Parts: sequence; C-alpha cells; structure tokens
Amino acid sequence: MQVRFTVNGQAQTVDVPPNTLLVHALREHLQLTGTHVGCDTAQCGACTVVVNGRAIKACNTLAVQHEGAEITTIEGLAQPDGTLHPMQAAFKECHGLQCGFCTPGMVMSAVDLCRQHPQASEAQIRELLEGNLCRCTGYQNIVKAVQQGQAAMAGK
Repeated sequence: MQVRFTVNGQAQTVDVPPNTLLVHALREHLQLTGTHVGCDTAQCGACTVVVNGRAIKACNTLAVQHEGAEITTIEGLAQPDGTLHPMQAAFKECHGLQCGFCTPGMVMSAVDLCRQHPQASEAQIRELLEGNLCRCTGYQNIVKAVQQGQAAMAGK
C-alpha cells in the first residue's frame, strides 16, 4: 500500500505492506532511525513520535492509519541549522540521559507534555512521563530537563 504523510515537514510516500507498523515505516523506509524500537508492546515509549500534535507510540499503530498525518520524529525537532529544540537542549544541559536509548522517545513525550501542560509541576511531569521507561538514570535529571525545557518553551 502507498501511504502519504508529512514527516518532519516534508511530504513522504512509502510503499508498505498493510501490516507495517509506523515505527518500521519510519526506520526502514524513511531511514529515521532516531525513533527506537524497544519493547514492541507500547510499554517503554522509546518509539514515541508526535502525530497531528499528539505524542503516540509508533510501535503499536499501523503506518496506513496515518494517511495524511503530520508526523514529527526526533530528527525533526532541531532547526535546519542544527540549533536544538529547547527540550533537546535541556536534556543535554541537565544530562537527562545516560545510554541514550530512551532519550528520543522521552524528548518527544516531554515536548507534547509541555505543550499540553505548560505549567506542569514536578509531580505532574513524573506522572505524565509514566509511559516512558529509562533503565539508566533514575529519572531525576530527566525531570530537571523537562522542567528546564518547559520554561524555555514558555519563553521564561
């Protein structure tokens, strides 16, 4: 099947079998490998992307379900000149990562979280990131990064 969507601001068409997961269409057909495959069961959040303004887990949704959608992956957050998105910069500055495997999904979830809850408290951030698992950090620096990214996104 041919599926058309806009990915990171560019119109894309992929030819995929109807049972192709969105994460595999992004990784294997568009070579956007920043979207990671972790658990394949929507438990870890490593595959999180933003579709039509909402964070979703790309490992449990079919590519064909997103015909005509606007999709943003981790590769689409930074500016064309390489300037990091405020959330990416915050994760870097706060060392909100260790091995980095969960980081793309965590950043994408955090961006959506801050758009929907621009004044989220620390407790709310922890609760709203519940669907993203990190095996390395203990989350403290991730929460700090989200708070700093939240402030930067709000222009504070």
